[in-house]
Amino acid sequence: MASYKHLTAQLEKLHKEVAAAREKEVAQAIAEIKQKVAEYDLTAEELGFTSKGTVARKTPSVAKYRNPKTGETWSGRGRSPAWLVGKNRERFLIEG
Repeated sequence: MASYKHLTAQLEKLHKEVAAAREKEVAQAIAEIKQKVAEYDLTAEELGFTSKGTVARKTPSVAKYRNPKTGETWSGRGRSPAWLVGKNRERFLIEG
């Protein structure tokens, strides 16, 4: 029966072989993909990738309430701010 030390050394060797094989196969795959992209003149969008810089951005919620003392606003969504807790919200509504 092999010793722990011997098995650990074998495992380390196998990990290195796996990493080298993966690196070689990935390089081959990339070369094949690049060749096909050039051959068919494909774009990133056609392949399902979005172009860099086009990031979906959420638009901020419109403020519905304003603290007249500080100018702080709240959209009415989520947890209500401390300056509005226990008060009549209608007094703080933003008109318009």
